[in-house]
Amino acid sequence: MAPQTRWFHLFLLLCCVRSCQCMTTIENRSLTGTETAEGVWLNSQVSQVLTSRLTTVFIPIIYIIVFAVGLPTNAMAIWVFLFRTKKRHPSSIYMANLALADLLFVIWIPLKIAYHFNGNNWIYGEGLCKVLVRFFYGNMYCSISFITCISVQRYWAVVHPLSHQQKDNRVAVAVSITVWVVVWLLTIPLYLYEQEVQVPNLGIHTCHDVTRPSQKDIAAGYFLTMGIVGFVGPTVVCIISYVLMLKSLRNSMADPDIAKRRRKAVVLIITVLVMFLVCFTPSNIMLLVHYVLLLVGAENNLYGFYITTLCLASLNSCFDPFVYYFISEDFRDHVKNTFLCRSERTVERMRVSFSALKFSKKSNTYTSDTSGNTRSTE
Repeated sequence: MAPQTRWFHLFLLLCCVRSCQCMTTIENRSLTGTETAEGVWLNSQVSQVLTSRLTTVFIPIIYIIVFAVGLPTNAMAIWVFLFRTKKRHPSSIYMANLALADLLFVIWIPLKIAYHFNGNNWIYGEGLCKVLVRFFYGNMYCSISFITCISVQRYWAVVHPLSHQQKDNRVAVAVSITVWVVVWLLTIPLYLYEQEVQVPNLGIHTCHDVTRPSQKDIAAGYFLTMGIVGFVGPTVVCIISYVLMLKSLRNSMADPDIAKRRRKAVVLIITVLVMFLVCFTPSNIMLLVHYVLLLVGAENNLYGFYITTLCLASLNSCFDPFVYYFISEDFRDHVKNTFLCRSERTVERMRVSFSALKFSKKSNTYTSDTSGNTRSTE
């Protein structure tokens, strides 16, 4: 009986070892890799993504385009809003804050470009990595918030044109300050866990591309909350505002005098809504999916698509200035005058001269001379 008992114990021991190995395999497969004292050892799928041309060539090229287009256009927008616009209204205040948020993100992009061209190897330290990540997500949620404010403001201007509330700059300033403070406070948790992670099997230090398994609960809880509060809620408000505006504009199409202008407004509304959904919807949906899979420990085969959509979300910084250009006629005039190096005094003189010439051509005055003959002068 002793040999049989010994073999039975040996069989149980082998079963336990095999079970532990299976559990370890499942655990490692469910996350991005295995965490050790040296760092995080990534699985083959994530390693392949981080060494592919997708992240080392395509993504940095997109960031170069964002930087080349977003830096001058957003700087120009801020210049126009601050120094060329005299009569400020709530929409211009929101657009100025949106341009500032885009500019604060764009100025950090060269670090992101160098990181990806360097094989996703971050060499600038943990502090700069956290600052870059904070500005990235801060820009995203600030942009979403200010686009939502612009949508609501335009809704009040179209549906309730006689309301004094939609013309009050104090409300716009208070809302803008609130958005900055709230987003700034909500991005503080990004400093609470490591963003720079060493990957021993690739010999690199990643910045926000890899989450330590021991910190997955903090990261997943934070981004799931931000995705719902910072994206789902504002998106619903934007869609409702634009739908109500389209309904109001459609009801006024019967007037032939304003039908053409209304059609342009409808096209603009649809364009802004599509731009908003294209830039932010894929990235935030993948953000939620990624961290849900990370939280429940499921296998994630969408890692490459996840980081690609985050990159494409930055294209919003390029599109926003062109939205200002088409939304505001005053903005278009200020941009043209800035490129033509016209001062405000010169522009005002040209406006007065043009108005006087236009009036003189359209008006007829009749006078009587001494002989009693009546003559007409233009």
